[in-house]
Amino acid sequence: MNAVSIKKESLIMSKLSCISPIDGSVYAERELQSKVEIETLLDNSHVAQKTWAATNLEERITTVEKAISALENMNDEIVVELAHMMGRPVRYGGEIGGVKERALHMTSIAADALAPDYIEQSDQFERYIAREPLGVVLVIAPWNYPYLTAINTIVPALVAGNAVVLKHSTQTILAGERFSQAFEEAGLPAGLFTNIFASHEITAELIKARAFDFINFTGSVNGGKQIEGAAAGTFVGVGLELGGKDPAYVRADADLDAAVETLIDGAMFNSGQCCCGIERIYVDESLFDGFIQKAKAIVETYVLGNPLDNATTLGPMAHVRFADEIRGQINEALQSGAKSIINRSLFPKDTGNDAYLAPEILIDVDHTMRVMMDESFGPVVGIMKVSSDEQAIELMNDSAYGLTASIWTKDTTAAANIGNQIKTGTVFMNRCDYLDPALCWTGCKDTGRGISLSSLGYQSVTRAKSYHLKKV
Repeated sequence: MNAVSIKKESLIMSKLSCISPIDGSVYAERELQSKVEIETLLDNSHVAQKTWAATNLEERITTVEKAISALENMNDEIVVELAHMMGRPVRYGGEIGGVKERALHMTSIAADALAPDYIEQSDQFERYIAREPLGVVLVIAPWNYPYLTAINTIVPALVAGNAVVLKHSTQTILAGERFSQAFEEAGLPAGLFTNIFASHEITAELIKARAFDFINFTGSVNGGKQIEGAAAGTFVGVGLELGGKDPAYVRADADLDAAVETLIDGAMFNSGQCCCGIERIYVDESLFDGFIQKAKAIVETYVLGNPLDNATTLGPMAHVRFADEIRGQINEALQSGAKSIINRSLFPKDTGNDAYLAPEILIDVDHTMRVMMDESFGPVVGIMKVSSDEQAIELMNDSAYGLTASIWTKDTTAAANIGNQIKTGTVFMNRCDYLDPALCWTGCKDTGRGISLSSLGYQSVTRAKSYHLKKV
């Protein structure tokens, strides 16, 4: 390689580039920061955090809520940016509704969640367990819901008295800057929220050097393993929300219309790129034919197209390589005997060589097929016929993942009993693909470990400290 080639390669490697799925063009680029630059920023964060932790809780809450309002004021621009960066149609209005719901719930419960737990207050002793901030929290956020996922940790971390460093996905590279702008407008002191552009290598080096006091990562299983590996031996806490293959079970007593409408939307919304999107459905044999017929009718009304067009209901996947992975899963399943029920000619935008991918429903599938076992994270769902609760439970548990499970029935007791036998983080009855901020968001198996949202979410970004005070 000659000197000119080396220089060109160096320039390419020094930038992060967001390739728009709309047309494959470069939508945004940012220069990678050096390790020295980031270490300087982290020094400032550690200094600022000490003062912030001593600040009145009400003041911290007020500042964070002002930032959420500032973010809301940018929403019209953010919606268009999201369409360009990751393909979500503008007609859906972005993520600000969910961001506000989660953020304001977490601020509303902060006083109680962070209050000391008093064991004794007597003439002789004062004994209690307090919660104190960890220090500097690193949030590594994904592209599929770049604001909703990040807010789960950013808000409780700041409210609890931590400083936050955000490393966002290259695919949604502008999201971190929007957060920075919002916190600056809200008057958050410098150093308490820092958006960085770091390579994976530098990030790993900083984690190994114990530059952070907690790491929250949302992404792939492989990425989670790398984070855990980098943090090994540092004794720094790590929260991981990784893959999912979320199942749904439609019992014989289910409301068929409600089940089809909700589950198909749960499988296809955001082009299937949802952490808790429905990826496999098990339907009682008595309802199977009706379910399939209604599902086909819904999906064939979708409009696959440019996300900037208000008529578009299904945009491209965030990157062509993600679309190619789904194409591979579908083709392998078809070759193994699965059948498609969707008329693909209704989706001419899918040419097979870019990020635009037609929605797909497969029947005659089984668990030997990748489409029923590997995470798809795209607009495809396999539907199987079952004859009993026991069979459905066995199939739902036959997965390396455990994020959510959706049960459709009129029998609350049956749903709870079934849910008790499923290895998953959340059990839904007659709904899916939703995060209730009052309930903890967690998973098991290869979905990862850790908790966000709810009062328990504050425990992830604080440490317990016991006080045993004897009065003399």
